[in-house]
Amino acid sequence: SAYRFDNKRINFTFDEYVEVANVQQNLIVSPLPKQTPEVTSKLKTVTVRIKDTLEENTTYSIIFDDIIKDVNEGNAVKNFIYVFSTGDRIDSMELTGSVELAENGKIDTTLTVMLHRSGDDSAVYKERPRYIAKLDGTGSFHFRFLAPGKYYLYALQDQAGIYRYTDKSKLFAFADSAILLQGKPEPVKLFAYSVPAPEKPAAPPSSGRKAAADKRLKFQTSTTSTQDLLTDYVFQFETPLRNFDSTKIQFTTDTLYTPVRTGYSWSLDSTKKTLTFKFPWKENTRYGFIMQKDFATDTSGYQLLKADTLDFMSRKKAEYAGLKLKFRNLDMSIQPTLLLV
Repeated sequence: SAYRFDNKRINFTFDEYVEVANVQQNLIVSPLPKQTPEVTSKLKTVTVRIKDTLEENTTYSIIFDDIIKDVNEGNAVKNFIYVFSTGDRIDSMELTGSVELAENGKIDTTLTVMLHRSGDDSAVYKERPRYIAKLDGTGSFHFRFLAPGKYYLYALQDQAGIYRYTDKSKLFAFADSAILLQGKPEPVKLFAYSVPAPEKPAAPPSSGRKAAADKRLKFQTSTTSTQDLLTDYVFQFETPLRNFDSTKIQFTTDTLYTPVRTGYSWSLDSTKKTLTFKFPWKENTRYGFIMQKDFATDTSGYQLLKADTLDFMSRKKAEYAGLKLKFRNLDMSIQPTLLLV
């Protein structure tokens, strides 16, 4: 722990050589930052670079769950927490509880539990929470190092990492009254539910004309969920393109959809049907494209019916074949380097 913290970098030194993985999925920073910190490793050191401006007199916690692993055995450091304050004290309030499905009493560990400061009904739709927590294998959650005060508790299914309730067909739960953090509050139990999507009416008989929904830009992508680290991302259009405007498609990374502005390139082949995106992918990282309605127009004059997004993850290096080398009588004190040519 540290007090009156005002740095942008935190270094952790370990006894063994370490590496980091699953940062986007498992790192939890509280209060929730606008930009996710960068976590890197080199030899025996893990470095955290903070991108946000820190608030005054605020307690922060960084939870590294299954992120830091020793290189030799691959053993992960479990529930490693670093706490610091920009003021003279560390907040110590805690809140525990559990979430189960209202329909059958089962557990869904993909739910994220959130604490909001605002009690407005629209806050869960429009604002990011102050704190988040994940469920363990028993459906329980545990918030630590909280500031005293009044909060509003929710849980939702949020695989995109935007922490907003935008889809009623996804699981959602809420506490029916405000949570007052003072003393030792009682555990809270939430019941998650979802609103079934209404059945679509049967389509009317065809009149022989093309439906309006058909008058849209049609394409397929080379990646639906997981991007290979060694290949490009490809859009394959059904009809040749008349126009493509790269300024109207934004390439993003992490759960906050942070724009990536450099390091990539677009190319359209001679048939005008294959659009290739080249980028040096980082392993196990969330990426996405935010496409404006008119980012591309085909020769039929068709565009997207509305703005759209594409989200995907890059593969883990562990999913590829590995090479293990063993050296005998190697003096590690001089930090030897292996160069493969």
